[in-house]
Amino acid sequence: EHQPDMLRAAELLRAEMERLGMKVGIFPTAGHPIVFGEWLDAGPGAPTVLVYGHYDVQPVDPLELWTSPPVEPVVRDGNLYGRGAVDDKGQVWLHLKAFEAWRLAGGPPVNVKMLVEGEEEVGSANLGPFLEKEKRRLAADAVVVSDSPMFGHDIPSICYGLRGLAYLQVDVEGAGGDLHSG
Repeated sequence: EHQPDMLRAAELLRAEMERLGMKVGIFPTAGHPIVFGEWLDAGPGAPTVLVYGHYDVQPVDPLELWTSPPVEPVVRDGNLYGRGAVDDKGQVWLHLKAFEAWRLAGGPPVNVKMLVEGEEEVGSANLGPFLEKEKRRLAADAVVVSDSPMFGHDIPSICYGLRGLAYLQVDVEGAGGDLHSG
């Protein structure tokens, strides 16, 4: 039911990446599109960094638990509150703004690629096939995951693993009638 919102979010990302000088594409999937941008002007000898993030968010319900409207960002006590502010729209925007600052300072010393998907909150079912199909386009020397923890303003952290999803189905069958315990 929110497909038009997801398409608008993907288009906003595409437009911002393009404004910053990236070559950008929106790749349709069976679900929500993947936005991919690249800036390769550091040259073929420079390392390439791939930044991964997502633009989808958790549902707003239950609305009564929100202190302020979830879709209207609000600064309270020096913190930004709003739907997706820390998972993962804030981090994605931070990477875009860092790239913009580098561009204004003459360009980053590395090539930059950004992959932003729209299905992380529902298991990324269409990301695997995209990665397989586009692995040459996505080739990089390092990957920065935009969706990782920050323990505090004054506590630097390096994330070296993420939780992921694991599914398990256990089928148990028993005897068709009572059995003697001996």
